[in-house]
Amino acid sequence: MNVEEESKQFQLDWLKWLVAALLLGGSIYANWYYGAESVLYRAIGMIAVILVAGFIAAQTEKGGAVVELAIGARTELRKVVWPTKQERNQTTLIVVAVILLMSLILWGIDSLLSLGAAQIMG
Repeated sequence: MNVEEESKQFQLDWLKWLVAALLLGGSIYANWYYGAESVLYRAIGMIAVILVAGFIAAQTEKGGAVVELAIGARTELRKVVWPTKQERNQTTLIVVAVILLMSLILWGIDSLLSLGAAQIMG
């Protein structure tokens, strides 16, 4: 796509963001106004408005970038090799052991320094 076509496609982004914001604001007001109605109906209405506002926002330049980022993140997440249960348990035990060892070392250093300071101060 050339620059002129792209600028025409996204020239009304401010209007799309305004419509999305007004929809969300209106749904928040409607949720408060119809507070006596069933929570289920209000939740369904809020979800519907959020989906519509999200669709409108996704048609903007920034919204399209967010959607593209989310799709890329999902693709990368599928590439992750998750550890097995045994690997997870072994790693957790190693981390706990190192933490205990380091806490004992730091406790010993602190005790020695406290004794040294007590000897100096009398």
